[in-house]
Amino acid sequence: MYHEMSYRVPYADTDQMGVVYYANYLEYFERSRTEMLRDAGLSYRDMEKLGFFLPVSEAYCKYNGSAHYDDLLTFRSCVEDISRVKIKIRSEVLRDGKVLVTGFVTLGCVDANFRISRLAPEMVECCKKFMAESES
Repeated sequence: MYHEMSYRVPYADTDQMGVVYYANYLEYFERSRTEMLRDAGLSYRDMEKLGFFLPVSEAYCKYNGSAHYDDLLTFRSCVEDISRVKIKIRSEVLRDGKVLVTGFVTLGCVDANFRISRLAPEMVECCKKFMAESES
């Protein structure tokens, strides 16, 4: 199941041509996954208080189109995979139902000493709320 949120492109996100700068899509993925996890009951703030951190270990974007200043975008994210120590989150950026950018990030779980750590059971349960539906 996808989590969705809306976002209007501010001028600060664009280049001189009024097109969203390509690296901003990774920030859009971050906004989307942060809100998805919060809505699942797992805020980054709460995780960090428990001593868990989720640094990005892999990121991928595929650009199919461009967003522009003042466009109303939809960010969609879902959990594609969960293992003992990492989460893979798939994201999309859409405008008027048209997919502009697709991609994913893989987040590794580390403790406060930056050592690889198992995901806490409550983290796994929260992530399952937005688990991708199989495409069979």
